[in-house]
Amino acid sequence: MPRMHSRPPLPELDTEGPSKTQLKKQAHDLQELGEALATLPDDRLDGLKIEERLRDAIAELRRTRSFEGKRRQIQYIGKLMKFEDVEPLREAVAAFRSGSAQDALALHQAELWRDRLIAADDALDGWIAAHPTTDVQQLRSLVRSARKEKLEPGERHGRAYRELFQLVKGHLRDVAEPDGGTDPDADLDPSHDD
Repeated sequence: MPRMHSRPPLPELDTEGPSKTQLKKQAHDLQELGEALATLPDDRLDGLKIEERLRDAIAELRRTRSFEGKRRQIQYIGKLMKFEDVEPLREAVAAFRSGSAQDALALHQAELWRDRLIAADDALDGWIAAHPTTDVQQLRSLVRSARKEKLEPGERHGRAYRELFQLVKGHLRDVAEPDGGTDPDADLDPSHDD
């Protein structure tokens, strides 16, 4: 009679915890968040409540130049991030990124308006209709001067071109911030013309 081998029962799998794949994804997400934190300006990073060793690790990442050194430091930051409340950190990164995107969009709109004003007279009427508080005489003078500036290839734009940009940017900012927020470029006074 053949002998039957009985196999021991298989152990039950522990399905309570996250899978290895989920753990890797979480670790990678924390590393990406840590890397994004390192791109924040110092004043924003200083305002966040994070452990001192994470702050030191971020400072070390900023100083590291080699690719492999950065990769290892980002992994270390990801490990330290496990001990942090990540939601406020994600919100801080998102707020910084959206602010940067809005700033870039505002600059792009100012460049478009400046180029339109220089290119066509009807753009001047459109600008004045949209922005009635504009000093029309100053605007016309800057547009005229910017049109006169002849550029050779590789040459920088002239003063009127830059001042027209500052004027347009200031008016667009005032429309976006009706309370008349301060502009860091306010020292570039476009009110005088050569």
